[in-house]
Amino acid sequence: MANMKKWYKITQLENIPLMGSRKVEIGEIEIAIFKTRDGSIFAVNNICPHKKGKLSEGLVHETQVTCPLHNWEIDLKTGEALGNDKGCTGIFETKIEDNILYLNI
Repeated sequence: MANMKKWYKITQLENIPLMGSRKVEIGEIEIAIFKTRDGSIFAVNNICPHKKGKLSEGLVHETQVTCPLHNWEIDLKTGEALGNDKGCTGIFETKIEDNILYLNI
């Protein structure tokens, strides 16, 4: 049976700090939502593929986040670790309607 995704209403865009993040939990899933310098929104699984660091506590730069534990850099567009590091965290589709962020989970 196919995994049925659905859209969840998360928050107003102004509640996500520029160059920062917010953490949300939906069921058993913890998601980090990031806003980059240009106002783009990205949503990834809040767990670094390396040592399970909380990506929501990392530093945002360009379209990447640096894990606070061991400085792994994760591409917010793909969830892939950058550089010599190998691993991937899940990413989530986002949409914005009337200044409200929705996630497809």
